[in-house]
Amino acid sequence: MNHCSHCGGSLTRGVPPGDDRERFICSSCGRIHYQNPRMVVGCIPLWQDRLLLCRRAIEPRYGTWTVPAGFLENGESVEEGARREMTEEARASALDLQPYGLYNIRRVDQVYLIFIANLASGEFGAGEETLEARLFEEAAVPWDDLAFPVVEMTLKRYYQDARRGTFPFHIDEVTRRMKRSN
Repeated sequence: MNHCSHCGGSLTRGVPPGDDRERFICSSCGRIHYQNPRMVVGCIPLWQDRLLLCRRAIEPRYGTWTVPAGFLENGESVEEGARREMTEEARASALDLQPYGLYNIRRVDQVYLIFIANLASGEFGAGEETLEARLFEEAAVPWDDLAFPVVEMTLKRYYQDARRGTFPFHIDEVTRRMKRSN
């Protein structure tokens, strides 16, 4: 941040009284600008023992595979956001959203909330941010071409849970970075 969104004044960094960390503080009006993690919501969409993945048509990680997910919008519930992302990225409708995993990604200031959801029908397609959408059995998942470590962690955990026949809610930290692609 360079300027105050309230008055346009210049910002400095400092620890406000009663706080315990540095914040941006306007040198003109004194407003404190808090920056907090961004929430990402998405789904593991299922259809007849296969899962739906989307190949990204946007950066970061153009051309790699992911679950339908994206940033939660203001005024939206987490369920509404996950359903919207399914529609936008996979042109699909989700039924029976069940919270499955909460992932902290501190190095990029994000929190992911992933649901398990059944597709309402076998109909899906590529949205604006998707090159293609495809159903995968576990053996065919493009493990070496997944977009983000959180997606890999979530899908591996999902298949472990599926083999056990139980899907508990998971909370975890994602610390691994993406491999550099050439």
